[in-house]
Amino acid sequence: MNSVIVDSQKVTPNKIICIGRNYVEHIAELGNEVPDEMVVFLKPNSSITSQLISYHHEQLHYEGEICFVYQEGRFSAVGFGLDLTKRSLQSKLKAKGLPWERAKAFDGSAVFSKFVLIDAVQPDLQLQLTINEKIIQQGGVELMMFKPNEILQELQTFMTLDDGDIVMTGTPKGVGIINQGDVFEGKIIIDKQCVVSEIWSSQ
Repeated sequence: MNSVIVDSQKVTPNKIICIGRNYVEHIAELGNEVPDEMVVFLKPNSSITSQLISYHHEQLHYEGEICFVYQEGRFSAVGFGLDLTKRSLQSKLKAKGLPWERAKAFDGSAVFSKFVLIDAVQPDLQLQLTINEKIIQQGGVELMMFKPNEILQELQTFMTLDDGDIVMTGTPKGVGIINQGDVFEGKIIIDKQCVVSEIWSSQ
């Protein structure tokens, strides 16, 4: 089983719960409809990695996300995640009304930074993604259609969350193709202070 680092300790998630279409401008850039209800899909533990790949039998897209670790009934830690997507395959599956797992849940499709403990989810919590030292994505709680506490409450109406599970809260606009050799830096910012920073070089 794959693990992530939470406050210098290894934690093994049972599953990753992902929220789709949670930023209006990202919905627009992909030409999707604004959902009436929260969009939810899952990634297995086998999708977790600390390595960033640029090619997995086909071209991959990155999506930077604010991610939370669930422990003892609440979001206890925050980190930066990259949801890797086979965009062309996802588009074909969506057109046929089929599930997205082949495009979203493959091995190595969830890249995570370390996680830091939080007392509560702050309303000014933000992410920033730079690629080759250029800011490509930024956004945060204020731009989410479904805020973190709403996400948690809704998930608990139909799903059991286990301690260590990770929730990925969706991506702001600016998604794109991963090129071999690109240098990604993901940051989590609270009260204008960077609390998480992780660098990956795509392979």
